[in-house]
Amino acid sequence: LTIVLQRVDERLIHGQVVVGWGARLHPSRYVVVDDDLAASDWEQELYLLALEGEAQAVFTTTAEAAEQLELWRSDDQRTVLLTRTLETMRRLAELGSMAGTEVNLGGIHDAPGRVEVAPYLFMSLSERRDVEALTEAGVHVSGRDLPDARRIGLAALLPR
Repeated sequence: LTIVLQRVDERLIHGQVVVGWGARLHPSRYVVVDDDLAASDWEQELYLLALEGEAQAVFTTTAEAAEQLELWRSDDQRTVLLTRTLETMRRLAELGSMAGTEVNLGGIHDAPGRVEVAPYLFMSLSERRDVEALTEAGVHVSGRDLPDARRIGLAALLPR
């Protein structure tokens, strides 16, 4: 696998991803899956400012990303795949094969209707359903803001 991290993070490309995860994983490509952002050149330019070194960024729609998943897994570029929402990650799993892969929940912030799971992770009922759908699709979901932090397992993400 050359997709070294699949992450849901509302901030997408930012310091925690580029410095925290990037230093550990050494990606050469960041794939941002977001239908709105894929259509906005000026917003893409803002995210490119956060990249270091030779890393490149690809901004794509969910449908286009689903078509490219196998290629990204098999090519030689170490890739970090990012979505802004759990819904987008779920849709990506529905459209493309993600069974047996891992998804990291790393930055879903407080908002109306969300409950705190961790200081960096707040989830609504619909987002918990997205996690359930991902796990039913064979995806391993856990929460962790940084590589050295304690991993939050599925039981904490989906309390009964």
